[in-house]
Amino acid sequence: MNSRVPDIDIRVVDKMVEAALDEDIGYCDLTTEAVVSPDRRAVGNFVAESAGTICGLVVAERVFALVDDSVVFEPLVSDGDQVSKGDVFARVTGSARSILKAERVSLNFLQHMSGIATLTRTAVEKVRSFGTIVTDTRKTMPGLRALQKYAVRCGGGRNHRFGLFDGVLIKDNHIAVAGSIAAAVEAARSRVPHTVRIEVEAETRSQVEEALEAGADIIMLDNMSLDDMAEMVKLIGGRALVEASGGITCDRLPAVAAIGVDIISMGCLTHSSASLDLSLDIRLCETTNE
Repeated sequence: MNSRVPDIDIRVVDKMVEAALDEDIGYCDLTTEAVVSPDRRAVGNFVAESAGTICGLVVAERVFALVDDSVVFEPLVSDGDQVSKGDVFARVTGSARSILKAERVSLNFLQHMSGIATLTRTAVEKVRSFGTIVTDTRKTMPGLRALQKYAVRCGGGRNHRFGLFDGVLIKDNHIAVAGSIAAAVEAARSRVPHTVRIEVEAETRSQVEEALEAGADIIMLDNMSLDDMAEMVKLIGGRALVEASGGITCDRLPAVAAIGVDIISMGCLTHSSASLDLSLDIRLCETTNE
């Protein structure tokens, strides 16, 4: 099991889980309460229907706990672990009614987060030999950012700034309003703590030159061709960290990393990952001890 599971705030998790349960259950589970006796106990096995990186066990556990705190959730792997098709990666035991009520919400979180972790793992492996850092972006589903960024960490990637409050990234619209890159960097430098690095988005050679002259700590090469990025890496020459961004897919990763950029940010990790195929197989307990 993975002993280096990234931290996540359970208070944040519970808010998201409660909202999801309210949305799904409403005032009752009409089907379950109509067909399942309240005294029935069941056991359910979570099964990987395809290979990938598991993520969201900590969230699934909270789903069952908030539905019925007597239900026992037993993870058999850790968030961030690899599973093969057919592997049982968690087990749940308790009231059949409670398990059925929590089934879909727990799977929704697990499938979505595992999909992000799996795609991130693929991306990280493609650039591992280059030592390039793979990060996410702020292109996340509203309300799910903490879970999506946690999934990226479970897949071996890193997080870009979490929100507008914890990093300075001067983009094209900031430059347009400030008047120039130099003016934007100067204004930011005078107002943010010295511990905060300043990043500038650049689309052309002249913008890269201006960002260097202004003293940017990080320069994001946005939507550049491989040839242009290679030229800009040589121009920057280690005077700032270099981030590549914009339309970068897993297939392009090795070529981009080979240029010598320090960081590659990928919005697709959170906004375009396919859910990992997972299921919950439920059966009635055959003995009172099960």
